[in-house]
Amino acid sequence: MSFAYFDCFTGISGDMILGALIDLGVPGDFIVENVRSMPLDAFQLEISTASRMAIHGQHVMVVVEDSNKQSRDYGDIKSLIQNGPLSDKVKGLSLKVFERLAGVEASIHNCSKESVHFHEVGGVDAIVDIVGAALGLEWLGIDKVFASEIPVGRGFVDCQHGTLPVPAPATLALLDGVPVYGTGVPHELVTPTGAAIITCLAEQFGPMPKMLIGKIGYGVGTRDLEERPNLLRVILGELDSEQDKDSVMVVETNIDDMNPEIFGFVMERLFEDGALDVTWIPVFMKKSRPGTMVQVICKETDRDALVRRILSETTATGVRYYPAERTKLPRKVKEVTTSYGKVRVKEVSGLAGRVSMAPEYEDCKKIALEKNVPLKVVYETVLKETS
Repeated sequence: MSFAYFDCFTGISGDMILGALIDLGVPGDFIVENVRSMPLDAFQLEISTASRMAIHGQHVMVVVEDSNKQSRDYGDIKSLIQNGPLSDKVKGLSLKVFERLAGVEASIHNCSKESVHFHEVGGVDAIVDIVGAALGLEWLGIDKVFASEIPVGRGFVDCQHGTLPVPAPATLALLDGVPVYGTGVPHELVTPTGAAIITCLAEQFGPMPKMLIGKIGYGVGTRDLEERPNLLRVILGELDSEQDKDSVMVVETNIDDMNPEIFGFVMERLFEDGALDVTWIPVFMKKSRPGTMVQVICKETDRDALVRRILSETTATGVRYYPAERTKLPRKVKEVTTSYGKVRVKEVSGLAGRVSMAPEYEDCKKIALEKNVPLKVVYETVLKETS
């Protein structure tokens, strides 16, 4: 399993993420060509080798023509990404980051998400940072991301709304639920763009897990700080197959007074909000009333959105949540060629080294409907042809 650990010892920003990914081998031209295809032009990506405290990496700057330094609302950005020719994976991550930013900005400024104007964050440079990061991760084939705890600076920063405290309100809201610590560095170490990207990427924040190190990339920040090297370090490698563990949140509530037809709709919305798994469990509640336990597994950074969804879309009046540890068999999704065409299959490695295959349901469902073939026949054919 290809794995990346973001070591944010001096914070994180969109340009530092791009720099680290390019230092790991992602071609700058690849990012520029794909971003321009959305279409989004009139910008240049200036890439240079730089050093901080004798450690070398890549410094990236997005240079935009003055005529294109415009604010964009969430709807504009969403349409730009959705209608572009990028892969579904790149679109999905890019949209998730901007949706997270829009939700935070809407809460801070007391307006609807769709009407949020991003100002600096909505500029061409931030779009390049976010979409470019998604492109770089796909190019490197990264399956999983962990990150260190996040350090924050102090002081004040000038922006579109005036002089704001560091961390900026949007940054602080984006880091809700993430372990952070103060450094005393009198500068902004974490930007809203950097916070949004890493909280959408990382499944877990904490010490580096047990792994086999492959490549190391450094993204160089704009400032040359006195206190510490202004760098983001991204480490690529492979997780130990016997130590494929992570931390998740379990969100639960019990419901005994809701129209059963609503449950299916709620499940769809929970998955849209980032749920890793959703389960309905039959239970008997007080006075022996039959009910349903709603149990959701999610990343810590998605917890609040899922809690809000349950409280707004169901009759639940309260929700409980708690952390849980998982141990998982190594797995990866790959695309195989069959007599039906390309089909994604999940490959799972057992403890004894035996590998099992499971076709992706959505791919098989699409084939069954298009070719008018029973779904079970599609499954059997795919498994036979890939075994």
